[in-house]
Amino acid sequence: MPPPATLKSVTLESNNAMTVLRPLFILLFSALALLLAACGTTGGQTAGAREAEPGAQAQTSTAYKLGSSDRLRVTVFGHQDLSGEFEVDGTGSISLPLIGQTTAVGLATSELEQSIATRLSSGYILNPRVSVEVINYRPFYILGEVGQPGEYPYTNGLTVQNAVAAAGGFSYRANKKVVFIKSMDSEREIAYDLTAATVVKPGDTLRIGERIF
Repeated sequence: MPPPATLKSVTLESNNAMTVLRPLFILLFSALALLLAACGTTGGQTAGAREAEPGAQAQTSTAYKLGSSDRLRVTVFGHQDLSGEFEVDGTGSISLPLIGQTTAVGLATSELEQSIATRLSSGYILNPRVSVEVINYRPFYILGEVGQPGEYPYTNGLTVQNAVAAAGGFSYRANKKVVFIKSMDSEREIAYDLTAATVVKPGDTLRIGERIF
């Protein structure tokens, strides 16, 4: 058994070592806690950013707004001579019997119906009933890494995958995960995940980018 003096010396050395190491342990645990907190914050911000980003599907959540090159069927019930098919011209208007040039661009079909009915009721027809239907939508455009970039006719329910197929498919350099879409009613191009649910609106300009090797 070691003498008491030796035990006291060992105890003092152990205490001194713990005194030196204790701040290092505290510093290490503090750094680890800060790192875990930072990771949790970053993850939360990423998830929030994804939720905040507008998806292409959201483009269908509002009423369709008419634009140049849309072809419409206007029906004034009981007045065949005032009904017919009309195209929205470059000025954003359609030319109708009796009332002439009528602004259509930027309106939903229901709004155009109301506008036509209001003008017809002003000295022409008593309580007119009007229906407006889009029979041909304005075309969409696709650029970038596809077989045949250009202008294509729009069809109801068109998706980006359908649009790419119509344009000859992806090129070998294409990024097949992202599509950039600029709508006619927007000044900027927005990136969307390229999935089977990513929709196209009439007049949209799509751009398929080049993948990073």
